[in-house]
Amino acid sequence: MKKHIFSCLTLAMVISSSALFAQTKAIAHRGVWKNSHLPQNSIASLTAAHDLKLFGSEFDVHLTKDNILVVNHDNDFYGIDIATATYKELLEKKHPNGESIPTLEEYLIAGKKLKGLRLILELKINKLGVERTLEATTKTVEMVKNLKAEKVTDYISFSFEACQKIHELAPKANIQYLTGDKSPAEVKAAGINGLDYHFSVFKKNGTWLKDAHQLGMKVNAWTVNTAEEMTNLINQNIDFITTDEPELLLRILKK
Repeated sequence: MKKHIFSCLTLAMVISSSALFAQTKAIAHRGVWKNSHLPQNSIASLTAAHDLKLFGSEFDVHLTKDNILVVNHDNDFYGIDIATATYKELLEKKHPNGESIPTLEEYLIAGKKLKGLRLILELKINKLGVERTLEATTKTVEMVKNLKAEKVTDYISFSFEACQKIHELAPKANIQYLTGDKSPAEVKAAGINGLDYHFSVFKKNGTWLKDAHQLGMKVNAWTVNTAEEMTNLINQNIDFITTDEPELLLRILKK
């Protein structure tokens, strides 16, 4: 009987240790674009992230003047201001590979087909104010639900209000706050279950990564593009690293 109890305890310790020190996972920043020479936030760069067998691919969501959710990093799409333009006006421009600006609907549909790839959805702050940002937040969560993409979609945002709204609308969703101005305890108290801070924030606040883990939170760092910074974070057992250099990160993780 004692042997059985000892074996069970040993097994539990091994499982617990494995979970605690699970390998850091790689996330492509705006898709795989830098070395592939594909447009950022294009469906082609999303597909390239899947081809590289990454854990996830980050992308950015804006709301147009006529309430269409589109995927693009900057506030403008080749010179056309997204917040004050209609979707039809945005279609006047194209990415260098011939793609039009993707709608969120198109992006999620494409992403769901890429089995094993998590979709890291950044809700952008709308230049027209908090009310418009929260409107975009509500529409985004509704679309993810309508397309049945909840199981493959995680949310991130620089807007604390948007993160709180997402938690209100989708209590079981993985949500990470981006700005880096709040402690892990403050973020956790707001119902947000993760941190996604610039790597310099963790250098400045040396205990935050560990503090977050002790609170049961997942931790990501952006945008980490050097081997030195990647290695430093991996050695601290960070959960995720977002990078413009996913090929480099994969090589380091395989060592």
